[in-house]
Amino acid sequence: MLKVISANLNGIRSASTKGFFDWLPQQNADLVGVQEVKAQHDAVVGAFDQIDALRGWFHFAQKKGYSGVGLYSRHEPSDVKAGIGVPEFDDEGRWIELRFDKPGRAFSVISCYFPSGSSGEERQAVKYRFLDAMAIHLSQLKAEREFILVGDVNIAHKEADLKNWRSNQKNSGFLPEERAWMTKLLEGGVSDVYRALHPTTTDECYTWWSNRGQAYAKNVGWRIDYHLATERIAALARTAAIYKDQKFSDHAPLTVEYDFTL
Repeated sequence: MLKVISANLNGIRSASTKGFFDWLPQQNADLVGVQEVKAQHDAVVGAFDQIDALRGWFHFAQKKGYSGVGLYSRHEPSDVKAGIGVPEFDDEGRWIELRFDKPGRAFSVISCYFPSGSSGEERQAVKYRFLDAMAIHLSQLKAEREFILVGDVNIAHKEADLKNWRSNQKNSGFLPEERAWMTKLLEGGVSDVYRALHPTTTDECYTWWSNRGQAYAKNVGWRIDYHLATERIAALARTAAIYKDQKFSDHAPLTVEYDFTL
């Protein structure tokens, strides 16, 4: 089994103080994608780049305390790719890809952090540009290799994926254009692994809760953290679980086990 975890940390140092790195070694994961590291090279290397048997690779944002992604692996990759080749987004540290290629097999695991558009029209425009770039990049990737992309996509796809869908239809994260982008991706040979395994869950599917009000206590959440995999790999997914026994950030870790070996 290949055990893969995705976790938006909302700050790697903050998540550390809340016990994330005490919990992580107990999971015996093969790969762990983290997002919103919110730290630079000097704060991570020597502190958070080697966790038990897991070695981390990172793509940091140029802006301090912002964005950034990492991917931990207990297996040595054949290649590492940071960024998608678009400076606007690569400067924000949004993509780290580990390749595990063998003769006759091209396979990647990716940790990715999609922009949020919730702060206003300017960032929503950035988000749309990112989605356009990502559609092209993922299409090219899918033509060449199998992959599992884990991360915070900042889109709730269907009404079942958030508590208050009616009142959020004009809010970033549940806009018609964003949802249509996701539909097109999923119709184009990429699978939403959690939904494939749990097609009908509602309240238990959420992975993010606002810090406003009592969203977490009342479970007023959104499902915006995903495993997105090419169809052949997605078909090998056996279990998917959202961990809520401890709160490391405003997101909950999403773990999927695949009947697949590196």
